[in-house]
Amino acid sequence: MSIEENVKQWLSEEDFLREVKYDENADFHFIVEFPNDNIMDVVKPTGKDCIVIACATQVAPEHLNLMTSADAFAKKDFIMALNFGLNSFLVDFELKVAQDILQQFVITDQIFEDGLTKNELIKTLKKVFKAKLHCIWLIDQKFSRPSIDVEPSNENDMFI
Repeated sequence: MSIEENVKQWLSEEDFLREVKYDENADFHFIVEFPNDNIMDVVKPTGKDCIVIACATQVAPEHLNLMTSADAFAKKDFIMALNFGLNSFLVDFELKVAQDILQQFVITDQIFEDGLTKNELIKTLKKVFKAKLHCIWLIDQKFSRPSIDVEPSNENDMFI
């Protein structure tokens, strides 16, 4: 089987494959959903001996507003923490930053043909997703407004 057939089969077996896209710069380009409600790309660039797993994310407008109102130190501290955190995942990333405010981020990783297995593909999908999750959690940690404390209840509402 070809690399394309293997990857397509593996993604289909796990019910991750959502769409096959035409891409003039790729031997194949699959849109995958992993995990639920998270869209990623699996691409084999033409002339390369690897596949690339990518996830692009736009920062939500409410977080952009919170970042805009933050002080300069908090903004710079966040970007530095984000760089250090993403670097520890051993993924490639591109941050689109305007006036010290994160607008978008793209996280990628690659698997070379000689190391391509179903196990490695799934592990790489997980790694790219976890790096994305790190970004979201860090944004939330640094810029979300504190929630209102609610008095704990001993009542069990689960069985109402």
